[in-house]
Parts: sequence; C-alpha cells; structure tokens
Amino acid sequence: MLWEVSFGTFLLVTVCLGGGAAWMAGRAIANTWKPRSQIVIYMILLSAGVRFLHFALFKGTLLSFHFYFVDLIVLLIICGLGFQFTRTNQMVDQYHWLYEKVSPLSWKERKG
Repeated sequence: MLWEVSFGTFLLVTVCLGGGAAWMAGRAIANTWKPRSQIVIYMILLSAGVRFLHFALFKGTLLSFHFYFVDLIVLLIICGLGFQFTRTNQMVDQYHWLYEKVSPLSWKERKG
C-alpha cells in the first residue's frame, strides 16, 4: 500500500505540501546551477520532514522504511521535474541562439 492513514492524507502531506517544497527545491538547485545530484541529498532530508508531518498530524508511523521510501520516490520525481523545467527555461533563455525549446522539459540545438 502506498499510503498509511488514508489516500487523502497522502495527497495532502506528501504530494501537495511535500511536493510543493520539492518543486521549489528543484527550482532552487537549477537556478544556482548546482549539479543534479544535489536533488538526492535535499530530498532525503525533505522526506524525513514529510514523514514527521504524517506522524505528528495524522498519527502515522514515524520510523517506517516502506512509507519513507514511498515519500522519497514521490518527492524525487517532483523535485526532478522542477529541476528539469527550470533548467530548460534557463538554457533556452540564456542561450537562445544555441537552443530552442522542444517541450517544457527539454531543449534541442538550433539548426542554422
């Protein structure tokens, strides 16, 4: 099972609160031109905070590896998306003569 207390609390705490913080962390990492590997370090810490919120607000299990791992994976995905979205905009805005946007998460080299 992916959630502990209810699906609503999983959506509220992990996806909305934790995901919002993860998205902003991904943006901050990209804006400061830090390497993508920083995402893992920050999300390990944020996942512990999200697990504490589950415990403190909704009587969830604090020290549950299974639920910590689920929270970590969700936050890593959201943080990675925030990072890639911001990096794409950076590359296209700052190097507009070299790159063009293909999608919100990717860019390609300009032809000619």
